[in-house]
Amino acid sequence: MKHAPFILAAVATGALLAASGYYVGRASQAATVATGAATDRKPLYWHDPMVPGPRFDKPGKSPFMDMQLVPVYADEGGADGGVKVSATVQQNLGIRTAAVRHAQVASSFDAVGSVQFDERLTAAVQTRVAGYIERLAVRAPAETVRVGQPLATVYAPDWLAPLNEWLALKRSGAAPELVAAARERLRALSVPDALVQQSEAAGTAQARYTLNAPLGGVVAELGVREGMAVTPGMTLFRIAGLSKVWAVVDVPEAQALNLRRGQKVSATLQADASRTFDGELREILPQVSAATRTLQARFEVDNRDGRLLPGMLLRLQLHEAQATRLVVPAEAVIRTGTRAVALVRRDGGGFEPRELKLGAELGDDVEVLQGLVEGERVVTSGQFLVDSEARLKSALGALSAPPAASMPKESAQ
Repeated sequence: MKHAPFILAAVATGALLAASGYYVGRASQAATVATGAATDRKPLYWHDPMVPGPRFDKPGKSPFMDMQLVPVYADEGGADGGVKVSATVQQNLGIRTAAVRHAQVASSFDAVGSVQFDERLTAAVQTRVAGYIERLAVRAPAETVRVGQPLATVYAPDWLAPLNEWLALKRSGAAPELVAAARERLRALSVPDALVQQSEAAGTAQARYTLNAPLGGVVAELGVREGMAVTPGMTLFRIAGLSKVWAVVDVPEAQALNLRRGQKVSATLQADASRTFDGELREILPQVSAATRTLQARFEVDNRDGRLLPGMLLRLQLHEAQATRLVVPAEAVIRTGTRAVALVRRDGGGFEPRELKLGAELGDDVEVLQGLVEGERVVTSGQFLVDSEARLKSALGALSAPPAASMPKESAQ
């Protein structure tokens, strides 16, 4: 019992400390309430910092973690999807910004195409009577021919009888109706007028006639040899004109939408840039390659001097009139797959996400159709670090989650 005084002293001391703590805590709570009332800081919502997505409309215990929900105030960001980052943190994160600006830009098209024959300038040389090739003036494909140049001499024995009949009627003084009917028969048999005149001048039927080139160009196809028999409708020669050629270009699907028929283009030889040619977009073929996602475009290029030959490579450049467009650096755009977002710097060091509607790609810049105005500054470096900082504060959930307005509020249990 000699220790009883000490025990009583210890119990008294503990009771005194407990009473002091109670009164100190009450005083601190009252001071906190008084401070909150003085500053009038009203929480926007409550959230669990470990699971920042869901928002609650009143305090309580987190349904996710064994902890109390934390209030988020208006001056901490979150109502408008923004976050405040101090200047020191910005410097540590290496955040850089660039101004949204209007720029004078022109849509340009630069591609390499291969030269091909213009199929609209191709002519087929045929015979409409059975016969034989007596002499062949052009003996090899790819030979260059001039308009009116002799190609071959054909002997057509089937024309002898109708020619002799017509000559006999003329010499016998037959009725004009009979002579005219015989002449119409010659036209129906496709006897050339030149051959009829030769027969009339010679007084005897002429069955040999010359096939001439209907246009200047290159013999793309040679279907006969000397001494061969020919039949009606048989293609003896196919001549491709060279006054104009096609430059066929594979155009990416996205760029093809900006091309229109009739656009002027300048072309230079890939092997010799000093040679230039003028051209025009004629056709965009209505078929997309599934492997390359490209369309073929046909440019008609002037080739009066015949310097362009099939197989050559041409570099084509198409420029449109300049226009003023709102642009931002392409690196400022965060593409989430379905949306394009940029982080906009606000006054006071805050940042907020903006969903953008983008236009054409313009080199290092991209056109902005909706979401930004000129003069605003967007983050070009460190966006994902800002996003990480914001996620800890539940401020930029819009980058990866639905906007707060679309999220149902949850009540703490």
